[in-house]
Amino acid sequence: MKARELVKCRGHPLVRGTHPTTFEVTKERELTSRGDCIICVAADKGAAALSPAFRRVLANDRAVLTTRLSAGDVSVEVRSRGSAAFTLDHPTDLVWRRSGFVCGRTVGIHSDFVARTLPRELVRLLRQGEEMVVELVAELPGDGEKSEQRGS
Repeated sequence: MKARELVKCRGHPLVRGTHPTTFEVTKERELTSRGDCIICVAADKGAAALSPAFRRVLANDRAVLTTRLSAGDVSVEVRSRGSAAFTLDHPTDLVWRRSGFVCGRTVGIHSDFVARTLPRELVRLLRQGEEMVVELVAELPGDGEKSEQRGS
């Protein structure tokens, strides 16, 4: 089973992209210099607004999450895991983590990228206020292509 979500957001002059263990996309419109994990603001959805079909697939210990971050001519693919412990109930935030820590804003654990390891060209574009598309594809390995659910 596979499910897909699209999130649109934009960069901000205070994007630093230096956090060593996470990165975050938020619906909040402003950012302070303390937000070193936040890479994008003004997102059109937080964790609580993800579609029921997407949430069902992602909230499974076998789920694999592939996230494509695209801004300007730069794109990066992030691999993460889902979890049956996900609540996906935060109204404004989406967070990808290197660790296995889970809270209401967590959408990916054991991620292979964090803010500090994202391509610096992507961070530069976001610091200039570039718009970004976040494409999330959650799938359960071994289920084949039984169905693809789309949320937006």
